[in-house]
Amino acid sequence: MKKLLIIFLLFASLKGFSQENYLGEGPFNQLIIRGVTLINGDGSPPRGPVDIVVEDNIIVKIQVVGYPGVAIDEKKRPKLKKGGKELEASGMYLLPGFIDMHGHIGGVAQGANSDYVFKLWMAHGVTTVREPSGRSIDWTLDLKKKSDAHKIVAPRIFAYTGFGQTTKDFNPLNDAPISTAEDAREWVRANAKNGADGIKFFGAEPEIMAAALDENKKLGLGSACHHAQLSVARWNVLHSARAGLTSMEHWYGLPEALFNERTVQNYPLDYNYQNEQHRFEQAGKLWKQAAKPYSPHWNDVMNELLELDFTLDPTFNIYEASRDLQRARRAEWHETYTLPSLWKFYEPSKISHGSYWHYWGTEQEVSWKNNFQLWMTFINEYKNRGGRVTTGSDSGFIYQLYGFAYVRELELLREAGFHPLEVIRAATLNGAEALGWDDKIGSVQIGKLADFVIVEENPLQNLKVLYGTGAIKLTEANEVVRVGGVKYTIKDGVIYDAKRLLSDVKKMVDIQKKATNWTLKQPGIKK
Repeated sequence: MKKLLIIFLLFASLKGFSQENYLGEGPFNQLIIRGVTLINGDGSPPRGPVDIVVEDNIIVKIQVVGYPGVAIDEKKRPKLKKGGKELEASGMYLLPGFIDMHGHIGGVAQGANSDYVFKLWMAHGVTTVREPSGRSIDWTLDLKKKSDAHKIVAPRIFAYTGFGQTTKDFNPLNDAPISTAEDAREWVRANAKNGADGIKFFGAEPEIMAAALDENKKLGLGSACHHAQLSVARWNVLHSARAGLTSMEHWYGLPEALFNERTVQNYPLDYNYQNEQHRFEQAGKLWKQAAKPYSPHWNDVMNELLELDFTLDPTFNIYEASRDLQRARRAEWHETYTLPSLWKFYEPSKISHGSYWHYWGTEQEVSWKNNFQLWMTFINEYKNRGGRVTTGSDSGFIYQLYGFAYVRELELLREAGFHPLEVIRAATLNGAEALGWDDKIGSVQIGKLADFVIVEENPLQNLKVLYGTGAIKLTEANEVVRVGGVKYTIKDGVIYDAKRLLSDVKKMVDIQKKATNWTLKQPGIKK
């Protein structure tokens, strides 16, 4: 009987078991959000109070209803129609829904299912996600349809198939590998026909990459690439951008394009790519091998990428543990919101991807801190010269938790030199532009869809108020309190109580803890 109970509890946790099937509130024929200060995502300064009117998921009016410190003139306020919904948000801040340009929808190895991941994202205001390769394209497309139909609590999904990935239902080459340019073109055509939004590349032989990108560009689909070390020596970011790649992830391939004095990374002679500590330790020494900031070659590479209208999605946060392992490991949300199975995946391992803590210490962290400085310099200057920089998290690895890690990415963009309004634009309008959806989402403008984040505190003053755990504040009465956390996430006109979503996640975690008799312990500590 006890064994059956454990099996049931584990199943329930993975299925996001709850007594209620909470699917938000709405959509409505009319939704009026009252009294907010608007931060609209295009870089313009906040303004408010305003009332925002949505009809059938389309923003139809942004009405100024007063001035700060002055009572609102009720005569100026838009009228509520029969059957409409009024959301009182006076004094709160409203932003466009956030876009995560690198969001994996859980993972089998991590034990993280889609319901868990989606609720963490939505609780942090993420209303749109680009998944750059996942469990299978069929699985992702099924979730996408359910999200669009409001059958599940989930962001809007853009599905990017891993190049060459096949499943039972998607197998265009009958399990044969992509070995020729024509194979590549055939696979790309089949991927488009299957309904994917784009392709996630990791690199391949130059003639195969060129053919695949050319065919994908003809079909008008998006593309992203993690320029893995196994292919980057002959095909770096410049090669991809010239061939039609629309965006790059992380930073692999960019320092290689900036090399002056070498053609390959300066690998130690005992390096083994399958040794994760080798892989990540040496990656932390890569930017110092590139051309110096603002040097002629550095400028030339940047200017060519700008000319090609290329998008950079840096995902700073996923490498932050490399420069400060204790900070990432000790993040306060782990105890409440990280699944035991996910925590186990994070721990030092020779098998789990990104669990490269075989013997990580001061020397590795110092290298990575220097790496970040050079990397951030390039990203910030790219933005300053008009380049598009987006926000992606790549959560589920390296102690980075869905939703929470997205907010940390915003903080790291701020550290790189972005003004807070530029940070919000990277998280909203820039992502929409990169996805080709900037006429529908990414900013709060008449004619666009009703995707919003509503928070009680000003995120421009302190981005930490976007964390589900809030920000610590000392009151005038000398009391330590928590403030913030997203209040409402609105996607396609449906209102979600963000704190209720977090409560659902906590229940999932508690169920798995109980089923496995688990308590969080730091690695190597036996008691």
